Amino acid sequence: MTATSTSNENPMNKSYKLAPNSAIARVCLAFLATAGIFYVNIMPALVNGLKEGLMFTNQQAGFVSSANLYGAAIGSFAAVLMIKKINWRRWSYGLLMSLLVIDLLCVYIESASVMIAVRGLHGITGGLLVGIGFCIMSRTTESDKTFGYLLFIQWGLGGLGIMFLPAMVPVYGTGILFISLIAFTLVTLLMLPFLPSYPVSKESSSAAKSKVLTLPLMLTLAAIFLFQAANMGLFAYVIGLGKAEGLSLDFMSPALAMASWIALLGSFLVIIIGTKFGRSLPILLSVMLTAICTWLLHYSEVESIYLITNVVIGITWAFALSYLFGLCSEFDKAGQMAALGGFASKMGLASGPMVAAMLLGDDHYGLVINISAMALVACALIAMQPAITIDKRISRGQNS
Repeated sequence: MTATSTSNENPMNKSYKLAPNSAIARVCLAFLATAGIFYVNIMPALVNGLKEGLMFTNQQAGFVSSANLYGAAIGSFAAVLMIKKINWRRWSYGLLMSLLVIDLLCVYIESASVMIAVRGLHGITGGLLVGIGFCIMSRTTESDKTFGYLLFIQWGLGGLGIMFLPAMVPVYGTGILFISLIAFTLVTLLMLPFLPSYPVSKESSSAAKSKVLTLPLMLTLAAIFLFQAANMGLFAYVIGLGKAEGLSLDFMSPALAMASWIALLGSFLVIIIGTKFGRSLPILLSVMLTAICTWLLHYSEVESIYLITNVVIGITWAFALSYLFGLCSEFDKAGQMAALGGFASKMGLASGPMVAAMLLGDDHYGLVINISAMALVACALIAMQPAITIDKRISRGQNS
């Protein structure tokens, strides 16, 4: 383990910190930025578990997830305003402990209205933690890679959740979903002491005072919103879609878990290639491929199509999102714009299931698929201007 000791501490109480840009530090940061929102990566299991275990309707289960995510959006936005004024480590400890308490309470809740309210509170708490995590991640070198590690962790462990949790709900009840979240939070608490301080460098502080490119930033945030809304709107109901097409849970759970695990290739590719090919071409190709595979879900009654399209969507989701977050990080290195990207992401993740819940009605999955595909095409087109702008700016900097 690569580590450095803090310079001004008592040798008798010497604490060891990870090297700021090491792979292990990036993994720990990924856990920190995931702990508050890990439920997103097991969303199909969570929505299906609420329906099967607590007899919630499609709309009630969708509103629970949306309340959680709208709360997370509020928390992420608060992080943008607070990050320069707080001790991020102390706040992270407090927020992680709060998440433990809230998830424990959810184990015993059976009312849909109470669950919606409590998960909204969880969202605000977790969103603030995720916003802090995003701010700190943007202070690493090659932040695209750090976001690649983030999605690597999310998809890998999310696959485990989707693989096993749906079958465990009938045996252990809906509480098992929240116990899995508690376990993830506990692991993150154990990692937190080893992270270095990640102070804002003088160079980053000077850059933060310069004028932010408003139009490219707004377009980037819009692209992130559309990308997350389109994907999560469908992903939250992907088990219900399969059931409506006659697929069995015994097939879907391992199929979706496999999709999550193979999706690790997307984030792994980002870690390997970084920005060697810029950002505009990778974003365009990956988002358009996501749109095509989303439309192919019209043919989900064919098991191979259901499996392959979910695998490809998983890969491109992790791949494209890393670059979209990386775009935000290029607008400032203090971390505020990265946290703003996190806010746009949470708003998209919340809006997708909510809109899908309203459109779904009596299992109108075809309509949800069409709207998701169109939103993804719009995302690809919107993202091109900021991606090309950043690519040109970096190219000029390298050639100067």
